[in-house]
Amino acid sequence: MKELKVLITNHSLRERTGAEMYTYDLARGLLALGHRPVLYSPRPGALAARIRFETVPVLDDLERMESPPDIIHGQHADETVTALLRFPSTPAVYVCHDWYNSIDVPPRFPRVLRYVAVDSQCRDKLVVEHGVPEESVRVMLQFVDLEKFRPRAPLPRRPRRALVLCNYTRENAYLEALRAACARAGVSLDVYGLGVGRSHGHPEELMREYDVVFAKARTALEALAVGVSVVVYWWRRLGPVVTLEGLDRLRRENFGMRAMGRPLTPEEFGRQAEEALASYDAGEAARVSERVRAEAGRDRLVGEYVGLYESVIEEHAADSSRDEEAEARAAAAYLRSLSLAKAKEYEALSDTMTFRLRERFLRMPLIGRAAHALVRATAGARRAARHES
Repeated sequence: MKELKVLITNHSLRERTGAEMYTYDLARGLLALGHRPVLYSPRPGALAARIRFETVPVLDDLERMESPPDIIHGQHADETVTALLRFPSTPAVYVCHDWYNSIDVPPRFPRVLRYVAVDSQCRDKLVVEHGVPEESVRVMLQFVDLEKFRPRAPLPRRPRRALVLCNYTRENAYLEALRAACARAGVSLDVYGLGVGRSHGHPEELMREYDVVFAKARTALEALAVGVSVVVYWWRRLGPVVTLEGLDRLRRENFGMRAMGRPLTPEEFGRQAEEALASYDAGEAARVSERVRAEAGRDRLVGEYVGLYESVIEEHAADSSRDEEAEARAAAAYLRSLSLAKAKEYEALSDTMTFRLRERFLRMPLIGRAAHALVRATAGARRAARHES
């Protein structure tokens, strides 16, 4: 198999969010297979440093990358288009991770030859909402690093400890209802996530200490690989306890919104959480985990990606013509969409009470003149400091 230089783009590399950890694990998987991943994000952070420790190059400016990659693995629209314009002879695959997020809108560009959806809703976003031809779209479900997320010891007959692991969780009435439901069931509850200001750098170790995990999306799949009982969860919605019968459907839906019920009141949320704990089945959780570990491993999916990269590179090489006019039109259309999005954001901002009060404040004769003078003085001091340095 030919060694491939793969440029992977991502909006940011700061936190342990789903797309960022997907990028991290994909890069490690490609490196393990003998390929050369390079990551690009204009917003690097702690996760970028962690990836560099694995000897994967991370760039925040593509001008520093002199030789072109063999393939662009695009994630998030702005960063994908940046890579396409920087390397005008390289084909691309675009991966959509999120139904809601505007940064996951697919860029329509001639050299994006395949689009990948990580679940059924992202597939519908690509095909139905954005008109990507069905023959150009593949669904490639989420994966787990099985070496990192190792099986825990057999579950107890009755659950004793539960874990919420979700960045959207907040301290509110829903979380209080969940705590009360766990207390009635005789189960202790711990909560981790960016929303409660309590993150954990090694969830693969954390999960092994619990019997039940409330989670969604990739975190839910990782918890299943560890062998705990998983309740599909978002901060004010609950889905089912994951069973062998429902596993295939839940994987296609990425344990996400389509797997959830309707929005609940805190009281309903608490009752459903108590019902989920009552349906705990250690044997069923073990059977689900065995299936996940057989079908959802990282190396299997990374191998599928390599096959996709090779077919896209071959298809691009077979078409020797490059339609510069079509690429210029695609770039112009994308810049227009950015301009419209920025205008919409400004209109929304200018309609807020904070913005209106600021404008009224600055129009006051004495206060406004003083504020503008302070801004000019601050800017002058910064210019002088830069000149001295």
